[in-house]
Amino acid sequence: MNIVITGATKGIGRAIATKFAKAGFNIAACARNADDLAALKAYLQALHPDIKVICQVTDVADKKQVQAFANLVKTQFTSVEVLVNNAAMFQVHPFMDEPEGYIEQVMATNLYSSYHLSRFLLPKMLEQGTGGYIFNICSVASLQAFTNCAAYNISKHALLGLSRSLRAELKEHNIKVSSVMPGATFTNAWDGVEIDPNRIMPPEDIAETVFSCYHLSDRTVVEDIILRPQLGDL
Repeated sequence: MNIVITGATKGIGRAIATKFAKAGFNIAACARNADDLAALKAYLQALHPDIKVICQVTDVADKKQVQAFANLVKTQFTSVEVLVNNAAMFQVHPFMDEPEGYIEQVMATNLYSSYHLSRFLLPKMLEQGTGGYIFNICSVASLQAFTNCAAYNISKHALLGLSRSLRAELKEHNIKVSSVMPGATFTNAWDGVEIDPNRIMPPEDIAETVFSCYHLSDRTVVEDIILRPQLGDL
């Protein structure tokens, strides 16, 4: 069994990789930092020495690099059971203070990467004839707008639209699609911010949810998954 994860070295992506590696899944991971990927590979193989872990440095905002990662997956894995489009960027800027070119970078990272990687890998998933699962890591910002992050709000609204489009088209092929919409989660996005980690969700809870959804019967899919801190949004 094989799983492909973007943005796999930190936060939610790392937690999902850990959960599936413990269950014996082979992992294909990408991220921008080579040292982080090497550390992730060593960590995952220590958890389960029998699994195969392939890693490639990839800036998912670059379509050619996304395609190169997909090509590696297709040459190394005979099947793709799970695709997790997780890579994202987030910064706080009032709308009028967003830097020139920022919206294009956010859309390329948070939306276009998922669009392109899904298109590159779906032919393999369809050829398998055994179905598959796509998890798009959206956000509660897919459902409501938060202040000072307009570009992020836009990208996550659009990612939810992509998820729903894929769900409509792929259900006949037994490929499931879930939109995962976490609220505040304790990841590196909070670096430099004074926050009580007990106030927000651990990424392991998101990973546990994804893993549980994957193991439902073939007759059931959870289309939209909303997770929030018990005390609500920040």
